[in-house]
Amino acid sequence: MPSTFGIVDLFAGPGGLGEGFASLVEDGHAPFRIGISVEKEASAHRTLTLRAFLREYRLRHGNLPKRFIDLHAGEIPEPDWSEVDASAWRLAVEEARSLELGTEAAATVIDAAIEKLKSGYDDTILIGGPPCQAYSLVGRARSKAKVGYVPELDERHYLFREYIRVLDRLRPAAFVMENVKGMLSSTVESRLVLEMLMEDLTSLGSGHGHQYELRAIRVDGGKVSLREAMRPSDFVVRAEEFGVPQRRHRVIIVGIRSDLAGKAAGASMAAPERRRTVSDAIGTMPRLRSGLSRGADSAADWREEVVEAARMLARTCPEKESEPFREAFSSVARRTATEAPRSRKDTRLAEGYGGSNDELLNWLERTDLRAIAQHETRGHMTSDLGRYLFAAVFGAVRGYSPKAADFPLALSPDHRNWRSGVFNDRFRVQLADEASTTVTSHISKDGHYFIHPDPLQCRSLTVREAARLQTFPDDYLFMGNRTQQYVQVGNAVPPFLARQIAQIVLNAIVGLNSGSNGTDPQHPDMSSADTHPTQNSLFDFS
Repeated sequence: MPSTFGIVDLFAGPGGLGEGFASLVEDGHAPFRIGISVEKEASAHRTLTLRAFLREYRLRHGNLPKRFIDLHAGEIPEPDWSEVDASAWRLAVEEARSLELGTEAAATVIDAAIEKLKSGYDDTILIGGPPCQAYSLVGRARSKAKVGYVPELDERHYLFREYIRVLDRLRPAAFVMENVKGMLSSTVESRLVLEMLMEDLTSLGSGHGHQYELRAIRVDGGKVSLREAMRPSDFVVRAEEFGVPQRRHRVIIVGIRSDLAGKAAGASMAAPERRRTVSDAIGTMPRLRSGLSRGADSAADWREEVVEAARMLARTCPEKESEPFREAFSSVARRTATEAPRSRKDTRLAEGYGGSNDELLNWLERTDLRAIAQHETRGHMTSDLGRYLFAAVFGAVRGYSPKAADFPLALSPDHRNWRSGVFNDRFRVQLADEASTTVTSHISKDGHYFIHPDPLQCRSLTVREAARLQTFPDDYLFMGNRTQQYVQVGNAVPPFLARQIAQIVLNAIVGLNSGSNGTDPQHPDMSSADTHPTQNSLFDFS
């Protein structure tokens, strides 16, 4: 009988990493079951709990509850889920916990869950990643600006030690730790955080049990495998190499318990055949206009503002290589009057929704649904509409997003440092035929970094579009207000990537090779991956 592994998911956010593991199915068997997931932020915890409930409900009934589909379609307020299925809701509440990791109260709850998991499953897996703010380059820059900020006193630097504590107590078959690239260069007390982490991870089990052999996830020659890391940068996983329509680069460390390392040596699977684009993910979604954040907001007012901006840009194009831009802006001005979308919200499913053979759409689209949720635009200032329009047209004509110096003077913000280089990428269009840039929590602020590629829509991305670039399925409903939804999406691990991580981890701990990338893992491939001997002393930090 196939093994089943109980999952402990720490710092879970809305559940992207856990979703990938829980969604993996082999021969009708789900090898990974989430036993406990922990998240402190209230709205993300609500999302996590609802997803746990839907997962359990579907397991029991084979479909989604009607009241969820009605809620998803915007037809009813959120119901009392305990009235929909009391037992499934009780298990969801027990699984998804709102706890502040690092506290004694959280440790008590987690330790009790660990004992239950150890007795209820063949083995266990630990997944998750400490908060990234203290590690990220942007986060560190913002923190330095705070009066009296001392890095050594920032508890976020040390939250990975709680992960280590749980790892030491759980002793899982494998663990997956995720964090931002800034972790590779982050220091505390003049020591690299990664160096401290490596010492903790490689010392586990010394003298009283199995240690962990650390592996990096690598893509080479169409194969995904777990390999020894020769340098810190080897731990960087590039999501676009796994069929995610986003250039998201994160540190992901996989540890395999030493008694299973022999099985893991040749584990591999097929990588996705091609890279995916923004258009692949959101090109079939209903077209929308933005709102106007000041003054009257109607479709007619919006069209008038866009047409005026397009005509102005057509007149004021710089002489150098101006003709393609003049034609493009003139075309936008003409077409906006008749073709531009009129609505700020559209829940209609695309024709043929749920019936695609495309691997990515097959993952995103869910046949239970009858609407698209959380696809509603926010309002923009009229001055920003011109900048969004220019960026979208520039991206389509030139094939890259404009820098500050590329914008016409008429669109320059009233800021003396606009052309100094400080705001070089203040407005960034996501190119239709490329993977997007990294979707971050900053998308909750103003949307300037996430401009839609279609000039006729002249807006930033909706929550659902951002979620699709993050590969959250359409039935993944984010709780809280729109700002909280954006933050959840930006902070998550792409579930489509997480599913493939789950597949390679499974192959490693049960000793399999797979021709699959995680969506159909039934094609064995016995070609060998890396079989170099493991070293616990990964690299020299001196």
